[in-house]
Amino acid sequence: MGSFSEKKYWALILGGSSGFGLAAAKKLAEQGMNIFIVHKDRRGSMHEIEPEFEKIRSTGVNFIALNKDALTESGRTEILSELSNALAGNGKIRLLLHSIAYGNLKPLIPFKDSKEYDTALLEEEDFGRTIFSMGTSLAVWAKAIFDKEYFAGDSRIIGLTSEGSSVAWKGYAAISMAKGVLENLCRSMAVEFAPYGIRTNIIQAGVTDTPALRMIPGSKKVAAFARSRNPFGRLTTPEDIAGVIYLLCMDESSWINGAIIRADGGEQIAGGLMDSN
Repeated sequence: MGSFSEKKYWALILGGSSGFGLAAAKKLAEQGMNIFIVHKDRRGSMHEIEPEFEKIRSTGVNFIALNKDALTESGRTEILSELSNALAGNGKIRLLLHSIAYGNLKPLIPFKDSKEYDTALLEEEDFGRTIFSMGTSLAVWAKAIFDKEYFAGDSRIIGLTSEGSSVAWKGYAAISMAKGVLENLCRSMAVEFAPYGIRTNIIQAGVTDTPALRMIPGSKKVAAFARSRNPFGRLTTPEDIAGVIYLLCMDESSWINGAIIRADGGEQIAGGLMDSN
């Protein structure tokens, strides 16, 4: 029997069709938590995603997946309506996991001696869009769920950051800014939501081979450097982070609030700052 099997807990996972979000959904489902995934994928990619969703269904928990845009007001309204139906019967959200990986991986100026990004540079609107999608949208969603009184009495809000919030990687400027916003937002949310029994934390994952990583310019060098300096000689996996998310959902973690928890196997402390050139 899983840790949450006898409770009517739900995990709302924003960005749950791959990477950390999907791994967390599988882990929590195995422990008896009901899963509500929001994802935004093209119809053509669903043949790869559906078998993963079927693994979650096979655990026997209640499972809902919506292919909707969680970053628009209309999408949020539709999702909240479906969520209301799912929670009927005294269900409550134990976890809000923000795992949206939608941002602009463009340089500020052209890479010297490279034609690759000469016509795709960061523009003003790219900053705002990335900061909202990977940063401030967490607060928008948390407030919407709070206003609907969907949170359980002892619930968790978790966001995901990376070493890129403090290390300069080429083409990562907008996302680095968004991650910095997310980390600072977490601290404010931790203070303001705590009186209502809601804990807010951020997990700083080590370099992980996910679709989001592969989109970063020079990602192969980023991964090779991370693997070479990690004391365990490997990259972080989505399952590593799913385990930490599960632990943060346990009753015993209730005194962790406002923290940025580094889960990288010692990767960051084992070496200096990297240069992705």
